[in-house]
Amino acid sequence: MDNKKDLKIIVQSFGRFLSGMVMPNIGAFIAWGIATALFIPTGWMPNEKLGELISPMLTYLLPLLIGYSGGKLVAGERGGVIGAITTAGVIVGTTIPMFIGAMIAGPFGGYVIKKFDKLISGRVKSGFEMLVNNFSIGIIGIILAIFFFKAVGPLVEIANTVLGNGVNKLVSLGLLPLTSILVEPAKILFLNNAINHGVFSPLGIQQVSETGKSLFFLIEANPGPGLGILLAYMFFGKGSSKESASGAAIIHFFGGIHEIYFPYILMKPLLIVAVILGGMSGVLVNVLLNSGLIAPPSPGSIFAIMALAPKGGLLKVLASILVATVVTFIVASIIIKSSKDDLDLEEAKQKVQGMKKPQSLNHDLGNQKISTIVVACDAGMGSSAMGASVLRKKVKEANLDIEVTNRSISNLTEDIDIVITHKDLTPRAKKMVSRPIHLSLNNFMDSAFYDSLVNTLKSNGNKDKKETTEKVGEEKKNKGFVLDKSAIILNKKSVTKEEALKEVGDYMSKLGYVGPNYKNYILEREKESTTYIGNYVAIPHGTVEGKKEILNTGIVIFQYPNGIDFGNGNIAYFLIGIAAKNNEHIEIVSNISDVIEEEEEVLKLKDEQNLEKLYEIFSF
Repeated sequence: MDNKKDLKIIVQSFGRFLSGMVMPNIGAFIAWGIATALFIPTGWMPNEKLGELISPMLTYLLPLLIGYSGGKLVAGERGGVIGAITTAGVIVGTTIPMFIGAMIAGPFGGYVIKKFDKLISGRVKSGFEMLVNNFSIGIIGIILAIFFFKAVGPLVEIANTVLGNGVNKLVSLGLLPLTSILVEPAKILFLNNAINHGVFSPLGIQQVSETGKSLFFLIEANPGPGLGILLAYMFFGKGSSKESASGAAIIHFFGGIHEIYFPYILMKPLLIVAVILGGMSGVLVNVLLNSGLIAPPSPGSIFAIMALAPKGGLLKVLASILVATVVTFIVASIIIKSSKDDLDLEEAKQKVQGMKKPQSLNHDLGNQKISTIVVACDAGMGSSAMGASVLRKKVKEANLDIEVTNRSISNLTEDIDIVITHKDLTPRAKKMVSRPIHLSLNNFMDSAFYDSLVNTLKSNGNKDKKETTEKVGEEKKNKGFVLDKSAIILNKKSVTKEEALKEVGDYMSKLGYVGPNYKNYILEREKESTTYIGNYVAIPHGTVEGKKEILNTGIVIFQYPNGIDFGNGNIAYFLIGIAAKNNEHIEIVSNISDVIEEEEEVLKLKDEQNLEKLYEIFSF
């Protein structure tokens, strides 16, 4: 694995992790943006009393939500709580909004509590679990809050001062377009008001007294770069970021609340290049046309900017906004279209390690002879069948004499050598059977995990097969099931995850595969553990109890070109609903797993509009 590709995986994963912190809280950002646009003294409905909402939301609510989300991504609910506590320390430790600090404090708090929980696992006496859980969060949380209060806050204050001094230096040298190199990144750190009112407003007011206008008022306040970013997400984004971008664009451009677009850059940091180039272009147009405003626009709405344009200078001002928007949009569109929604941070680390060397399986196989491996999920139909198919092929290619099958967790037996389950299901599997080695994965299509397992098995002394006599589930016994062409639906409109799962269940019922209540078991299954298996694919299916609703074996394939958001940055372009009466579906599932094993192939197929071609690919 070359270093350049390793770096790409890590950078993309980092952006996705940021997205996981920011996107769940976009609604809160919009609520704050609406309040700000309406109630500040220069807003559309000035109200001093209601305006008191704005500062606490910006200073406390939004950073705490981000800190909670960051901690939760790392260590679940406990991580979220301690992430918020840690974030409180960094909020109090500075005088500016602590969004970047929250993105550090939240995950850090989650990481610490995760390590602590692992350290004490199995060592707490029965009956004391709740006591230890609550006091550990309280004690560790306050220690971390004090640390971030003392360390991170002052560092951010220093960074703010350095940025302000840098902008002043560029201005004094006459290199105004280059100010965007400092201004745009500083804005994303929520230092926009400090820069605008602390640096550019004093300079602009002095210039207005001499010339009647100043372009300093349009360096930070130009809405073009932010509009370009949001338009790019509207046209080329995916999932919730795409769906929320239009509302954010209205608040940003017409309401003048530029902070609304900052999270969209934070979840794809490379977009900072787009706003820098857009900002530089806007400043350059203002310099060339000698345009400016007569006062600082507050809020930075297009209406406020137009109202403050000097006589005869409106078109020049609008030209700078238009150019900044177009340049940002073009660059941002290229970045968004060329990037992919990759694995979350932990999955990316595992993938990188798996490409460099055999991945640690968190279990010493010793010299144990492995004869049977079972990939298990709740119902033993979709996710586990896909995973078993991928692993079976790799075991076959390695010429290992190992049987690979899939089962439901309730059907696990003690004679199995290795049980592989999703990390959320491993505790249940361990309660069911204790003798087998239990391995956990993050998604059932994690090719790097299976590669590392096969490498470990080979180095562990498992014998090669002399002849190809392996069992392949029961594929060879069951070739009666045929994929129905009417079961493939193209170009579905993006909806919420829950709505999409209901659509799958309803259509399976319509085709006579399941009863009308099966969709409820699909939703219940999703609550227990996600059916997103990786590589932009989800496999909706019901719980074990839902099997009573299965009438006939059947598979439906829904294509969503704009994706369905399954949370934590996971976007599914295909939902493959599975109902299995027996094992007739295994052959089709095996073939589907071959198709979706490569991310690039799924990305090609997500926009395919030829039904015959997709039918041939999935049922070959």
